[in-house]
Parts: sequence; C-alpha cells; structure tokens
Amino acid sequence: MDDKYAALRLKNQLCFPLYAVSNIITRKYKPLLDKLDLTYTQYIVMMVLWEQQQVNERFLCRALCLKSNTVTPLLQKLVEKGYIEKKKAENDERNLVITLTEKGTALQDEALCVPESIAREFHLSQEEAMSLYRILYKILEEERAKNGE
Repeated sequence: MDDKYAALRLKNQLCFPLYAVSNIITRKYKPLLDKLDLTYTQYIVMMVLWEQQQVNERFLCRALCLKSNTVTPLLQKLVEKGYIEKKKAENDERNLVITLTEKGTALQDEALCVPESIAREFHLSQEEAMSLYRILYKILEEERAKNGE
C-alpha cells in the first residue's frame, strides 16, 4: 500500500534527528559550561576568539552562522563577565573589534576538559565521528556558498 503522506512522517525527516541530537548535545554541554559561567553560544564565541585572538563582529557572525542581532547581546554579556573587550576600529568606527581580556584568555585552560568530556558522552568511533563531521560541514559549506560567504 502506497502512503502518499510518507514524506510527512517524522521518522522520514532528516531535520528531526538533527534537531533532536542538537538539543541533546546542547544539554550535555550545559553542566560543563555552567562551571565556566558560559552559555553554549558564548562558548562558541570564545572558541573563535581563542583561535583568532582578535576579530570583528562581522567575522564572528559568519564563523558562527549567526545574525548580528544574536551576536551583539552575546558580546555584551562576555564584556560584562570580563572575558572580552570590544572597541571601534581606529580606521573605521563602524567596525567593532573584539579581543580577549587576560581573564578570557585564562578561561581557555579551564575549558580544555569540555571537548573530551563531550566526546566521552557519545560512543562514536573516530571514523564515525569524522564521517558525521564531513557530512555536517558539507551542508554548512553549501549553505554558506549559497549565501555568498
């Protein structure tokens, strides 16, 4: 028997397991990030800064696939916590430059345990993890290309 609504079944949706796993992963990060006084989105901002040292807001938005109206309040919270500083670029006042403070740099040492702790939560082989990584980044890169990034 042919089910004309098969495409509308939850079990047939790619988006649902992605959504559900994303929620699971974010919940697993929460207790680890609470110890660092960070939300997940603040954590990913800090990861970009730990890697780059200094960025502008536009770079952060592109790197994290977030809109400016999401990133701006995140940055303000991180300034209030003393992890970052933001100031206008000398050569272009419209360009907001974000840099780590000493406290923000020191937080990186405390965060070292987070990736390993999360990896232990999921029983994926190295090969499975890399396959998933490649597939997800393929989707991200295709979307970025469509948006001219």
